[in-house]
Amino acid sequence: MEKIELKPASVFHYFAEICKVPRPSKKEEKIIAYLMNFAEEQGLEAKKDEAGNILIKKPATPGLENLKTVILQSHIDMVCEKNSDSNHDFLNDPIETYIDGEWLKAKGTTLGADNGIGMATQLAILAANDIQHGPLECLFTVDEETGLTGAFALKEGFMDGHILINLDSEDEGELFIGCAGGANTTAEFAYTEIDAPQDYFFFKVAIKGLTGGHSGDDINKNRANANKLLNRFLSQVAAKYDMYLCQIDGGNLHNAIPREASAICAIPMKHKEDVRIDMNIYTAEIENEFSVTEPNLRTELGSESPCAKAIDRDTVARLLKSVYAVHHGVYAWSQDMPGLVETSSNLASIKMVDGKIKIVTSQRSSILSSRKDMSEMVRSAFQLGGAEVKTSDGYPGWKPNPSSPILKVAIESYKKLFGVEPKVKAIHAGLECGLFLEKYPHLDMFSTGPTLRGVHSPDERMHIPAVDKFWKHLLDVLVNVPQK
Repeated sequence: MEKIELKPASVFHYFAEICKVPRPSKKEEKIIAYLMNFAEEQGLEAKKDEAGNILIKKPATPGLENLKTVILQSHIDMVCEKNSDSNHDFLNDPIETYIDGEWLKAKGTTLGADNGIGMATQLAILAANDIQHGPLECLFTVDEETGLTGAFALKEGFMDGHILINLDSEDEGELFIGCAGGANTTAEFAYTEIDAPQDYFFFKVAIKGLTGGHSGDDINKNRANANKLLNRFLSQVAAKYDMYLCQIDGGNLHNAIPREASAICAIPMKHKEDVRIDMNIYTAEIENEFSVTEPNLRTELGSESPCAKAIDRDTVARLLKSVYAVHHGVYAWSQDMPGLVETSSNLASIKMVDGKIKIVTSQRSSILSSRKDMSEMVRSAFQLGGAEVKTSDGYPGWKPNPSSPILKVAIESYKKLFGVEPKVKAIHAGLECGLFLEKYPHLDMFSTGPTLRGVHSPDERMHIPAVDKFWKHLLDVLVNVPQK
């Protein structure tokens, strides 16, 4: 298959054009200029807000002026990841694409179909003179990937539409009607350094090889948390022996389930062999508990050179009990959509920074009050342990509305076109839709998109036949929008 044969031709034409324009998160100036120039060339009304969000309007085709105004929305930034052997410059070089069977891929970099294909779809509709639709607004937001900055900055009154279709989903045949909001709760334990006894047995204990994953999408899969497993073993050792804790480190990203964690400890030399036996027993226990979800789980215990200093004993005791008490995993399931996680928490990372032990956790929920409740629960456990605790402002969720009028249109349209029902889902991760709803509470929304895989990595690929199905479905929805 040649690129010129790709269908729909107009969508792939604009996707190719977008691939030529650098657009890393927070450095979207070139793509903003491209979009404003596009609107001018097409003779369409366009405006830009202070954040860099763009709105392009297109009047209804004759006879469809009575349909409700639809906002088509995508984000213009992309995640810029490349293979170690790639010399690609994301600030200047175009994305090089190629076809591999039914998939469109990029050479050694992210493809940027997240969310370049959403943009290309909007541009193809805006440029067309043979597509039927009611009044249209196309919203292009900045910096979705690193902080939802554009959606946060969106002002009331910037858009006039009644219906919003987000084009940032990654599974053709699935319609999304809800997402989780989230916030981070960070605890800091101040500690003093004390002299470590030099005649003790010093050892490093590590948890490795865990699956990890996304703290939203994967939180329901019963994967182990390295921080929790490490803390559990340290708590056992501290209860049995005169333990000193010298170092502790686990996890990295707030939105990832931690895969690895380690600590350096000291116990009396006479218990050197006892602690190894303890570790063997503990390893067997957790291997049994996580035999399905963590086939590559490993523990390590090896001797270390003596450390000069350790964390004061009082802080260690409070730290271990707090981390033990803090919830990790699913907290509540949705009552509206069976199988969807409603509320969860992730014990993301434990780091020693500037005389403090800093612990980052993240809470998610599709219901704001429930997210706040979860954050307060985590806060309380840390405060009881004597930590200083802060919870970020976070971002709102999008509570599913299974009776949405535009959803009904989208379902019926899909059945008519393809003979099967689309799957209606919500995700336990963040979408911009929650922020739109906060400022425009009247909006009726769903999210859709063609099939993408490996997003945010150089393995990112787009299923070519799915783009055509997504396109046909969207165009049919646009002519069947409810009337004003």
